[in-house]
Amino acid sequence: MLFNKNIAFFFLIFAFSVAYFATALNLGSPISNNRVEPSFFPLLLGFFAVLFSSILLFKEISSSKNKDINIPDAESKATEGEKRKTNYAPLLIMLSIFLYILAFSFIGYFISSFLFVLSIIVIFSSLEKIIQKSIISIIIVLVGYLVFDQLFGVRLPTLWG
Repeated sequence: MLFNKNIAFFFLIFAFSVAYFATALNLGSPISNNRVEPSFFPLLLGFFAVLFSSILLFKEISSSKNKDINIPDAESKATEGEKRKTNYAPLLIMLSIFLYILAFSFIGYFISSFLFVLSIIVIFSSLEKIIQKSIISIIIVLVGYLVFDQLFGVRLPTLWG
């Protein structure tokens, strides 16, 4: 096949990861005066994004080279609903990230992060047990707040200031 959608998607993710990492490098020194600075977390996140996206890209390229046409893959056995869900998952994740970035400055950390984490959980699962998923999202947001506030000393914008 001349154009492989999966390879193109993973390459796009890799390119965005490299651009994010380059931007994070320009934020300044991650450590100064024996203290972790606010630029540490974006730099760490960018590093792991480049690392994981390059691994995924490499795996997809090697699997597309070794793929045998006669061997049915898991995608051909998937139901129509599962195929539709996996086809739109990357777009839904990108849309969730975009909306999270927009909502962060308007409604603050807690509400926007809660909605973002809950949307990512629902994208990869379903709407079943939504109360449990909401509780998990709240816990993740609170832990993230404590990490930023207590460990890094970064004050996140909240709804109440």
